[in-house]
Amino acid sequence: MNCSVVESASAPRAIGPYSQAIELKVGDTRMLYTSGQIPLDPVTGNLVEGGIDVATERVMNNLQAVLAAARMDFSHVVKTTIFLVDLADFAKVNEVYGRAFTAAPPARSTVQVAALPKGARVEIEMVAART
Repeated sequence: MNCSVVESASAPRAIGPYSQAIELKVGDTRMLYTSGQIPLDPVTGNLVEGGIDVATERVMNNLQAVLAAARMDFSHVVKTTIFLVDLADFAKVNEVYGRAFTAAPPARSTVQVAALPKGARVEIEMVAART
């Protein structure tokens, strides 16, 4: 078993003691476990301004950058977890999220939470696999 840290300058730097993602190699399979991404602008480190659709788009762009750093893309994602402060945002988040998965979408859980870091309204984490 071989683990390595995956980092992308095109995604926000971690705001705590964690990595953007960890890649695990088991035989010929590479598994990527991303940390949750909130809608932080990678340049300023601030939350993006706008509605939940803008926030979700930023989260997906951040995750796309982390996947690319591991030579993967959304087609490699097998599981996601979405954390929402308000489940009333579910439909708009789903619309933006769904654009990334045009073929077979991954398994997914969506959970309402009391709060997210920096006052974000959405956070998404992913697990991807590639042989």
